[in-house]
Amino acid sequence: MAANQSELDSFRLFPSTDDNKTQLGLSFLDDSPEKPPLPLSPPCLEVLLSEVSSSIKPTFEPVNFDGLTLLKGRVSTHEVFALSNSDLVPGKYEGGLKLWEGSLDLIKTLRLEMECGNLSLVGKKVLELGCGHGLPGIFSCLQGASCVHFQDFNSEVLQCLTIPNVVANFPVKSESLSSEVRFFAGDWSEVHQILPNLQTDDMDSNCSSGAISSFGYDIILMAETVYSISTLPALYQLIKKCMSHPHGVVYMAAKKYYFGVGGGSRRFISLVEKDDVMVASLIAEVGGGSSNVREVWKLQFK
Repeated sequence: MAANQSELDSFRLFPSTDDNKTQLGLSFLDDSPEKPPLPLSPPCLEVLLSEVSSSIKPTFEPVNFDGLTLLKGRVSTHEVFALSNSDLVPGKYEGGLKLWEGSLDLIKTLRLEMECGNLSLVGKKVLELGCGHGLPGIFSCLQGASCVHFQDFNSEVLQCLTIPNVVANFPVKSESLSSEVRFFAGDWSEVHQILPNLQTDDMDSNCSSGAISSFGYDIILMAETVYSISTLPALYQLIKKCMSHPHGVVYMAAKKYYFGVGGGSRRFISLVEKDDVMVASLIAEVGGGSSNVREVWKLQFK
């Protein structure tokens, strides 16, 4: 885990919790003047629970949270995408097969928020953006959320990892899954078109009118989603379109800075503050003694 990483990890782009931490896919940092055009983003689509991959079978291992144990699957980027040791390939793969530290930070923070009486997931509509393994969304199911929707850039991640993780954590014989669970793939600039129960296009996405709306999600969860500067505006606009007004809340776990690509929690929070529609509060900090501090933020409408 992050507490046991060497100081070298502080200077890596994305240290992950997976075993192979020594090689990263940095092809997108190539400074060659003749770069091939990025591939088109995959289409936005809903992936059904029944569309789980039949050819790739994850191996599962436990992740412990002080008495709560979740199962996480493990598959390789080579198995799914024919990529070797790649964390990011823009337009093709956005790191969803790895379990990043922020997902674990997010679950721990949600538990603390619940213990302090600041959060209840019972009966809530939850959206996990950039879900990957989907552990925060799975945690929300366990805590009584009425529906949990998982979103990832790649449908392959949902089929090969997210859905198997959900099934593994809710075996039919031992525990029923009472939440409505659905899975959506697509780019943040377009995926709102297929997400259910969102505001219509003629409604103000900034929610500046102050009108109470039943549309949207009560809670939006995201971990390690703010690494790329170029995607921050689309992510923020998606949040405003998806978030229920006026009582919706976003919990965001991320590194303070992502060295090499320029993104990070502070860059995203700066975008939020300039828009002046939401208020952001820092509620947790991890690894304060290192140069690669991890944070959890809470965002709400003003």
